[in-house]
Amino acid sequence: MAKAPKTGVREIARIAGVSLGTVDRALHGRAEVSESTRKKVLAAARQLGYQPNLTARALASARSTTRIGVCIPREIRFFYDQVRDGILDEAKRYSHLGLEVLYQPVPALGTGESAALRRMFRSNVRAIILTPGHPGRVAPLIDEAEKARNIRVVCVASDDSASARSTAISVEPYLNGALAAELMAKMSPGPARVAVVTGMLATEDHARKVQGFAAELQKERPEGQIVAVIEDHQEESESYRKCLQLLKREPELSGIYVSTANCLPVCRALRENGAAGRVKVIATDLFKDAVPWLENGTIAASIYQHPYLQGQSAVRLLVDHFLQGAELPRVHYLNPAVVLRANLRLFREVG
Repeated sequence: MAKAPKTGVREIARIAGVSLGTVDRALHGRAEVSESTRKKVLAAARQLGYQPNLTARALASARSTTRIGVCIPREIRFFYDQVRDGILDEAKRYSHLGLEVLYQPVPALGTGESAALRRMFRSNVRAIILTPGHPGRVAPLIDEAEKARNIRVVCVASDDSASARSTAISVEPYLNGALAAELMAKMSPGPARVAVVTGMLATEDHARKVQGFAAELQKERPEGQIVAVIEDHQEESESYRKCLQLLKREPELSGIYVSTANCLPVCRALRENGAAGRVKVIATDLFKDAVPWLENGTIAASIYQHPYLQGQSAVRLLVDHFLQGAELPRVHYLNPAVVLRANLRLFREVG
């Protein structure tokens, strides 16, 4: 219905135990209402069969902007640019409802997150989309946002599960690593001496991928061995240098799992060493610069994490939460896809 009858609003107020003005503010998603009060009002409205429509909310939003802060890394751009585009494109769809994005990127994962969060606190955001690089370091600020400032925090592409964040969106990282290990076991002949190249084990998403890979490799190839876990901090030069050292140290290496989108320096190191194609690479995600390495067989397969959809999903969940009163799920996992040479043209980053 377009508008609740006055008697309906009074009944909602009576059931929720609040004033008529509070009912109006809660139904129209305004920021002056606490989360607990908003939930009581929406529950009372549902009990009476009242669902406020989006047209009325759009008119209210024109007077009351809903600002969402976004704090994601610039590097690695192949991945995070897609996450950013998903966020911004989806936010544009709701701009007529007063949705506004405050984009506060950080240079790289784990760099400058705390300062960016504090800036957003001062900018009257109602929600923050965040990629936490050092979960322990930013957890107190996430807790402050949720508990003291009534700001919803959505972790995207990495998690801080020990914090009070509202939800996390990603391809389930343990599954991501397990899928990579199963592919590696099927593609690598012999005893499977393999290495893992990751960003930072302090990052929850990266650590869980390594755990999933190790556990599944043990199941698939009990005789296999992970000879090295390399942290490259998502720096191309560091990854290239450490991979060259690895290849010289491990001439019998049969495979490398790259758990982030930073696969290009690994491919270059393999080419320089003469091991491209012999050492099987299971990469992560897809972008145009990686296509030649898939086509020439240096990358055997890649685990696609739907970066654009991760960004879209973060905005959609928040819109449903603020406009419809939907509960935010504890986690929102996407299903990974396997990219091979035969199907790589079907993905949005290439097609």
